[in-house]
Amino acid sequence: MKLATLALPVLLAFSLGAQAADKVKIGFVSTLSGPLSGLGIEIRDGFRLALKETGDKIGGLPVEVIEGDDQASPDVGKQIVDRLLKRDKVDFMTGVVYSNVMLAVGAPTFAAKTFYVSAAAGPASLAGAQCNPYFFGLSWQNDGQSEAMGKYMTEKGFKNVFILAPNYAGGRENLAGFKRYFKGKIAQESYVKLGELDFASELSQIRAARPDAVFFFLPGSMGTNFLKQFNASGLGKDLPYFVPGYSADEDTIQAVGDPMVGLYNSSHWAWDLDNAANKKFVAAFRAQYKRTPSMYAFQGYDVARLIDRAVSDVKGKVEDKAALHAALAAARFESARGSFKFNSNQFPINSFYLRQIQKDANGVVTNKTISRIIDAHTDSYAGDCKMKPL
Repeated sequence: MKLATLALPVLLAFSLGAQAADKVKIGFVSTLSGPLSGLGIEIRDGFRLALKETGDKIGGLPVEVIEGDDQASPDVGKQIVDRLLKRDKVDFMTGVVYSNVMLAVGAPTFAAKTFYVSAAAGPASLAGAQCNPYFFGLSWQNDGQSEAMGKYMTEKGFKNVFILAPNYAGGRENLAGFKRYFKGKIAQESYVKLGELDFASELSQIRAARPDAVFFFLPGSMGTNFLKQFNASGLGKDLPYFVPGYSADEDTIQAVGDPMVGLYNSSHWAWDLDNAANKKFVAAFRAQYKRTPSMYAFQGYDVARLIDRAVSDVKGKVEDKAALHAALAAARFESARGSFKFNSNQFPINSFYLRQIQKDANGVVTNKTISRIIDAHTDSYAGDCKMKPL
């Protein structure tokens, strides 16, 4: 695999014009620096592992991956993607974590007739009225995990819940998903800036609201810091709290440790799901990186495997957009989540599981799958999608 980075003053990449099928070029733009970078690095590690398994090829062809760091900034992300599309003529784009960045880079990507396969961001607009044939949301639609937890908390009898998220598209959509399925009262709905690490004000608000539980979506280091401060404040001793899986994944568990034991969370994937593709992925990831993968790592891995199979299915003719679109939509690859199918809006039909953080037989704090909350869930926006032909 040829790997280039946009941080270099001279980028050793060139357009092959009519001979583009001799090589596949992928633009990988993600959040790779700063306090929100953990999730982007997880995606990159999973993506690189999949390429290692293919011998650094995609569909049997040599692959060039051009990486860029969006710094969780829509403006920075758009600048990088513009260069990748116009100068480097990439065949695929992937990597973005945050939906505000995805919404900024989507329009130029689609205008260039370049396929975007998302390993994370799944904005409601792209699942609904603004769906686009050049966008495949391989991971989730943002609301899904929170919808599942709203359903679970209703079934458990909670009546008055404080909810918290960052004030950007992904945060607002997660709370919208929770409220869609939770049938009790919202004690208070609170938003913080994306990247906030000090939650003293929010902890005071929680005390004052006197909820019977807390639900929050805080990605990456935001969740890590909130959990530490929540438990240090003493709130964690008596007040139950629940999260979508993004805020209780293996990377967060590593940073917080024992205080997370007992926490319930909802996810469309878990490292202990019993299928052959997942067992292979988890074993290979642990061998390569000496840690248990997160859902972001699994999604980076799945993205590379989907693209690999699609390019193979079209026999390397990536310039045939209609055939390549059909191959991506068919999704003839083995996903680490098990059975996989795209809905009509090119977002996944996901099942969602209840996980609980426990100590295993060796005393390691990790997630354990408990049950299935929702089976074969279609997102709430697919009915608004009138998918246009290429």
